[in-house]
Amino acid sequence: MQDLLTQLSHLRRPRLLIRAARIASQDYRRATRLPRLLGYGTNLKTGPALMKLMSLESAMNDKRESGDASYSIAAHVDLLTAIMGESQLLKAQSADRPAPRLT
Repeated sequence: MQDLLTQLSHLRRPRLLIRAARIASQDYRRATRLPRLLGYGTNLKTGPALMKLMSLESAMNDKRESGDASYSIAAHVDLLTAIMGESQLLKAQSADRPAPRLT
């Protein structure tokens, strides 16, 4: 299984969706966005939250591709924004960790 950051790097979405999410991710606030997307009362760490967001986004993308009438561009951008924000947090956390010792 690929790690989360590798999966994200292989994600392909329309350019306009990505640009809108990238702009919105500059003001990403985890405490307000995650409860709205994942449900109030859930307090997930970055990795599990990112996995759940990616699952929700995949379902949203399926709706987009099938032309489902319930598809919402705003909701899709919201999910992509959260994914970008959480991935930035995950990258920052992994950069803070010391390299494992190989002794």
